[in-house]
Amino acid sequence: MSTERPFGRALCAMITPFSPSGALDLDRAGELAARLVAEGCDGLVLNGTTGESPTTTDAEKAALVSAVRAAIGPGPSLLAGVGTADTGHTAELARQAGKAGADGLLVVTPYYSRPPQAAVEAHFLKVADATELPVMVYDIPGRTGTRVEPATMRRLAEHPRIIAVKDCSYDLLASARLIAETGLAYYSGSEELNLPLYAVGGAGYVSTVANVAPRQLRAVLDAFDAGDTAGAARLNAATLPLAELMMASGLPGTVTAKALLGGPVREPLQPADRETVDGLRGALEVLRQAESVV
Repeated sequence: MSTERPFGRALCAMITPFSPSGALDLDRAGELAARLVAEGCDGLVLNGTTGESPTTTDAEKAALVSAVRAAIGPGPSLLAGVGTADTGHTAELARQAGKAGADGLLVVTPYYSRPPQAAVEAHFLKVADATELPVMVYDIPGRTGTRVEPATMRRLAEHPRIIAVKDCSYDLLASARLIAETGLAYYSGSEELNLPLYAVGGAGYVSTVANVAPRQLRAVLDAFDAGDTAGAARLNAATLPLAELMMASGLPGTVTAKALLGGPVREPLQPADRETVDGLRGALEVLRQAESVV
């Protein structure tokens, strides 16, 4: 992988499959991971919010990374979400992820406590120093309550292992400037910004929607890289109705992804109702039909 795209371009924030009894389903996780890679994902991100990390144990997180690593082999990138509101625990999870076979770490800003920027910076630096794995900073102030401010991001970029950002800041101007100024690999974490961020120098995306539409999302980047910007825009537009239903309908992406893929969620999450499931299936079918036309 290039330094500009250290984990590839098309990454899926993978769900964590559970059995009907609610236990971790490692066999199904391996099957899903292998399918996603076969259908165009350069890498997978496990144990993120889409993977229901708030309700999986440390042991389950490690087991999931090990099982998926075995299923997909050494080629595709495998990142482990290790972010918590506790710096020490996050560093411990980072070390655990490395032993389990992860290639990199996704580290979210500490949430709820809303630390000041100096504390945010110290948190990321301590976690980056905990292992030899490269770090993707997850900037999602809408969930955490705290943004990684541009000045903080510039300083973090000086650390040799902090090399990427999952960007959910919804500040395209700041992101474009940081891409140009820091060399950080910016991955869109918001499907509606996958193409806009890529067009200003982004590395790719980390997508929940890729659980169900990996080929269709990747096709947008393929068209853009081939110089067909009009085609990229057309393909991107076709993905937006499904992305909107999955990510902006008031339900977590975990719930909507599992509504399409099957399998339970863990409380406090609840499964989608029948009307929502039918709407999601309809939107996915429309996207698949549009793909066949193209």
